[in-house]
Amino acid sequence: MKTFKLYDLLASIALIIIFLVISLFQRDYSFLIGYFVIGAWQLISMIIHIYYNWFTQKGGKRYYYSCTVFIIIVITVLGFVIYPFLLIFYLMLFAAPFMAVYYAWICYKEVIILRRRPLYQLK
Repeated sequence: MKTFKLYDLLASIALIIIFLVISLFQRDYSFLIGYFVIGAWQLISMIIHIYYNWFTQKGGKRYYYSCTVFIIIVITVLGFVIYPFLLIFYLMLFAAPFMAVYYAWICYKEVIILRRRPLYQLK
């Protein structure tokens, strides 16, 4: 788990920085590709965390973040059936970058927790 968490954090940060730089220099639709790549990576990471029950206890930051993403996915799917729900895409255009940074921050906090030495090893 420690190795996965570290790579998860590094991949999230690297993807955010890479697509930020590409978007600043290219000034085309590449930022949209970044939305989907970063979002896909973080969605896969969330599914892995839920599957292995890592840091998913009720009341934790990851739990609430996962619930929020689930609600967004449900609203998005409803948007294809009920037109007004498609307005979620306008909201997500501005919210997604902040959500990606917040998810990376959650991963950072979890890596810090895992790197602490257990009290029984202190002398």
